[in-house]
Amino acid sequence: MSGGKIFRKFLIFLCLAALMLTGCTSAKTEEAAQQETDGKEENGEKKIQIGLTVDSFVIERWIRDRDVFVATARDLGAEVNVQDAGADAQEQISQIDYFIKKHMDVIVIIARDCGALSEAVERAHSAGIRVISYDRMVNDANTDMYISFDNRMVGEIMAQSMEEAIPDGGKIFMIQGSATDNNVAMVKEGFEDTLQGSNLQVVYEANCEGWTAELAVDYVEEALEEYPDVKGIMCGNDDIASQVIQVLAENQLAGQVIVVGQDGDLAACQRIVEGTQYMTAFKSIEDLARQAARYAVKMAEEGKVSSDVTDTVNDGSYDVPAKVLEPVAVTRDNIDEVIIDGGFHRRDEVYLNTDYDTE
Repeated sequence: MSGGKIFRKFLIFLCLAALMLTGCTSAKTEEAAQQETDGKEENGEKKIQIGLTVDSFVIERWIRDRDVFVATARDLGAEVNVQDAGADAQEQISQIDYFIKKHMDVIVIIARDCGALSEAVERAHSAGIRVISYDRMVNDANTDMYISFDNRMVGEIMAQSMEEAIPDGGKIFMIQGSATDNNVAMVKEGFEDTLQGSNLQVVYEANCEGWTAELAVDYVEEALEEYPDVKGIMCGNDDIASQVIQVLAENQLAGQVIVVGQDGDLAACQRIVEGTQYMTAFKSIEDLARQAARYAVKMAEEGKVSSDVTDTVNDGSYDVPAKVLEPVAVTRDNIDEVIIDGGFHRRDEVYLNTDYDTE
């Protein structure tokens, strides 16, 4: 064999050896990468996935709900995908469908329109996903759980506060939240039932559709033209109360007309110590959010509602397992104890616009 042929064979041998080595290295690299990916997937599967769709972050309290819910769920080893519906029911339906596509373990809904989401919930159930109605019941949907405050009691303590503040009676307005919110009907029921037999007379009612607080301005102006001697105004929440009190101030009635709201917003607490808002139905949002996150994680782990959820609330068609917390009437008399000592708002924030010594 000539030297040239031997040399060519030697080159071919070297090339084949190099290819074999490269192939082995590549195979080992791919195998290692696959093992690493498999490990990540395995770890990912262990993490509970929760989808949280929120009506809108325009209302102050939903930001607080979100923050506490997400922090609690993460402490329990779960991941939360938060979506803002931007006050759009159709957008919220799209977000629920998105969560279904992402194979969430549990979907938590703060409903924009309580009557528009039942079909989306049904799709989630068909995909084997549990659903929780948070604060607002999704109607006719048979969600796996409902967690909220006793909304009928909110109405009751609003009425009781008015009776206390207006002992001689008189005319009152009701400027309520959205008629599509199931909670509004429960608050109204509690309010009106409590007022029966009292000397307070509801002479004007309106609903701020979509919880758009600015609508309250026209309502109050219209009501004042007919009933300038109004004694009290019941507001669906503290955001609505802010608009109502603005109109009262323009008519030199702020502080003279008893105004009640709900949620314990910072601005409402400031108005209470200033004397322009009489009461807010305070609901411990942190407690609600923490409990909701715990129930969501437990539901994902066990595939069912926790055994300690023994109450039910009807959603219009079904009796839904429910956890219901109690609200507290906060006035100038107990705001320090409930709001400040309870850690909901700081003293310097609450008394920001007053001459009160915060030291």
